[in-house]
Amino acid sequence: MKAAIHPKYEVVKVTCSCGHQFETRSTMANQQLNIEVCSNCHPFYTGKQKLVDTGGRVQRFRDRYKSRVSQNQAGQSEQA
Repeated sequence: MKAAIHPKYEVVKVTCSCGHQFETRSTMANQQLNIEVCSNCHPFYTGKQKLVDTGGRVQRFRDRYKSRVSQNQAGQSEQA
């Protein structure tokens, strides 16, 4: 292998917009990395995730296509 072709793998200080700071390693040239979301403030990790009203969406879909389903079933019973 060639010597001295790989970038330096150094410690980088990561700062989130919520104020949480931690250190990791990276090949970045900067020693500081600013991020918008981390595991301390992301809704998935904090348990404050907003659930989508899937039940209402499913019901609206069924209501919208109810007439088409009933027409298809009526057409099939006439053919039989």
